Amino acid sequence: MFRFEYDPGTIRYGENCVRHLGEELEALGADRALVVTGTTVGTTPEVMDPIREGLGDRLAGEFAETTPEKRLETAFAGADRVAELDADALVAVGGGSSLDIAKIIAVVADAEASREELRATFESSGSIPTPEGGLRPVVAVPTTLAGADLSMVGSITTRTDGELVRGGVYDERLMPAALCYDPELFRTTPHGVLCASAMNGFDKAVETVYANTATPITDGTAVRALRLLSRGLPALGAGDRDDETLHDAVVGTVLAQYGCSRPDGLTLSLIHAFGHGLARGYDIQQGGAHGIIAPHALRYLFAEVDGGRDLLAEGFGVEAETPEATAEGVVEEVEAIRDGLGLPTRLREIDDMAESDLPDIAEDVHTDGLMPYCPDELNPTVEELEAVLRAAW
Repeated sequence: MFRFEYDPGTIRYGENCVRHLGEELEALGADRALVVTGTTVGTTPEVMDPIREGLGDRLAGEFAETTPEKRLETAFAGADRVAELDADALVAVGGGSSLDIAKIIAVVADAEASREELRATFESSGSIPTPEGGLRPVVAVPTTLAGADLSMVGSITTRTDGELVRGGVYDERLMPAALCYDPELFRTTPHGVLCASAMNGFDKAVETVYANTATPITDGTAVRALRLLSRGLPALGAGDRDDETLHDAVVGTVLAQYGCSRPDGLTLSLIHAFGHGLARGYDIQQGGAHGIIAPHALRYLFAEVDGGRDLLAEGFGVEAETPEATAEGVVEEVEAIRDGLGLPTRLREIDDMAESDLPDIAEDVHTDGLMPYCPDELNPTVEELEAVLRAAW
């Protein structure tokens, strides 16, 4: 038995598909869009010129102030820009940071509480309340492969008395109303950024198979994603950005996250929890953290539970005679993807991390909000999670 409730936005894929942005906004009943992006993307003509052309007279303005830190203060500034321009839609261009900020802007722009009240609530609870009724639609135009697009989660941070406060908002109204995946825009993304993000998106397909919220529908999209990504990501890591490689990488990433974020829960768990514990406190992208930890996390997983190893093997094309050999074959394929993308392999390669930090990281992983989506039979202790980190050291 299973129940699958999922309502993603309209998905467009194809060369120069951003020329249809105006049409998508018209379908949403939106006339004035604020583009939300970062400084780098916002000053890249190869990205912004097609966006501007596609939006046409529906472009109300641009807000190019997002950062990887995803600060609550940035969302406040973006909400001020929405009010100034009377914008009725948000177009997020770039990576996960811009999309997350756009979602939080949509929440803040219609919030009944004052900014001071929102900040106080976030500092005490790690979240901010979503207002009643509809929110301004968010249209996503990704330029990385992190797979943060088909999601109803918006992450955010702030600092209070020097301490970092992390959290976010989870609401089905935050699912983007439309998404445009244009291969031409991915070609503009720096090689290292694109490869690191690709590992994050790839691991969504891996985790979807063994999550306790998995369904036959997400099994199907995840296995197809693994087939495409197994072919496309090594080529991408080798520097190829031809049509076939980008098709496999981008479409594979779309499929990897299809059904991952639903009203009844997520399909991300162990690897992403480790990624949060590592990337949130240290100088490494989350995809790079995934590359280091994923093989070790999977070996631990397979030692404890089945972990959907046969489905993963199907996606990777692994043929083995025993369950143990199947599990090891899957891990080796994950390592091959990681190595093909040119990502780091050991935690000791992270400059600002010390081995003495591992117990605290294990505590963070253990309490991460994604751990409840691990397989039901998996009940890791802090000590077991620390052992995984030490194996990766």
